Amino acid sequence: MIQSWEVISVRKKEDTKTVVLKCTNAALEKKAKDIIILNVKGISAFADYMIICSGSSDRQVQAIASSIGQSLKKSRILPLGVEGERVGKWVLMDYNDVIVHIFYEPTREFYDIERLWPDAPRMEVGDDDSELTSLDEAVL
Repeated sequence: MIQSWEVISVRKKEDTKTVVLKCTNAALEKKAKDIIILNVKGISAFADYMIICSGSSDRQVQAIASSIGQSLKKSRILPLGVEGERVGKWVLMDYNDVIVHIFYEPTREFYDIERLWPDAPRMEVGDDDSELTSLDEAVL
């Protein structure tokens, strides 16, 4: 069992990048679609990175969220909060400097949150990628 004082805080740049990679790879394991990583450092007051992805059903959205949560928990990194997991239409996972949005596809189209950060450097991860090993220079 992980005690609250044992949880690693995401503070260093390297730690933040590691969280982004772990989240993205956990999403890829569950076949997340249309994964986008946004560098919102200096644009957003509450995060450095946003990861946005989709699932084709509410169960897939829940599975993606569970995979991300379990992957980071193994590294003793716990979210500050998780919203929407029970319903599975839009799950938000807050890892301090990294915010993960997992959408059911029609919900993502409706809200189109990517438009909120049009100037943010972005990296699109291909649906056929099996693992992400590094971030593009554009999003660093």
